[in-house]
Amino acid sequence: MARDLRYVPPGALVEVTCRTIQGRFLLRPSRELNEIVYGVLGRAVELWPGVGVVAFTFLSSHFHALLVPEDAEALARFMGFVETNLSKEIGRLHDWPGSMWGDRYHSVIVSHEPEAQVERLQYVLSQGVKENLVRRPEEWPGPTSTPQLLHGGPVTGVWFDRSAEYEHRRRLRRKGESRRIDRYEHARKTEFDLAPLPCWAHLSPAKRRRRAAELARQCETEGRCIRQTTGKPVLGVKRILRFHPHHRPQTLARSPRPRFHAVEPAVRAALELIYRKFVDAYRDAAAELVAGRKAHFPAHSFPRPMPFHRGQLARAP
Repeated sequence: MARDLRYVPPGALVEVTCRTIQGRFLLRPSRELNEIVYGVLGRAVELWPGVGVVAFTFLSSHFHALLVPEDAEALARFMGFVETNLSKEIGRLHDWPGSMWGDRYHSVIVSHEPEAQVERLQYVLSQGVKENLVRRPEEWPGPTSTPQLLHGGPVTGVWFDRSAEYEHRRRLRRKGESRRIDRYEHARKTEFDLAPLPCWAHLSPAKRRRRAAELARQCETEGRCIRQTTGKPVLGVKRILRFHPHHRPQTLARSPRPRFHAVEPAVRAALELIYRKFVDAYRDAAAELVAGRKAHFPAHSFPRPMPFHRGQLARAP
């Protein structure tokens, strides 16, 4: 099945999700993993300040994040950096060779409607609660923006500078030394502040925290109702941490992914119409490019790469 074109209107709220390969618990919470995730996100924000991080929660097998990128290219570069570096660092931590992701990240545009944006923020906050893993969003032991959403303050992590570490090892080898390099010898602290939810941007930080707290209490209440209906107990933090990072669940919960998150049908229909026009313009430009003519791709899109040309190489004189 072909992937959707990467279409992101400037300044739109985007929900990003990504799952580990085979749903394995490679993101299982731990002190080392948490500081890696926070550090990689912090470094990504430093490199691409045009991407605002609104909220995120990393469960053991997947993560959800709400981002406000300036365009599709910024989102692609930001997520490429995050996925690549998390795969390297967590692979090193859990002795997992190769990529840890089952597929490229998936992004869904959230409409400008306040109800749609608040609903997606509540969904990110509910991660771990709706699965009966913990009772309250604040109890999730893995990487999450819940403390900052409820109480304010920056997200802090540790960025491991592997380039500096590599150069250090080379210098030691040239000198004939075999000293072990400490894990934190080439690490530094990172910090970044969460971006406000677009529909809450006009509110003061205190009001935004109060509204986020209300959403968290709603998640707690809904989780309690689910447990009363199903009779399933909460798994709890201790049992969550007992799973091995290589653990593979027997089944994976999957659901259809919409192209847009919207409340009103008319808004969803308008977004679908805009996207179809974008796709038509892109395909027309791609056809012109393949034919060797000048192509005009729609704004904020990735031009199609030119096809491989099997020509005869010129011989050197």
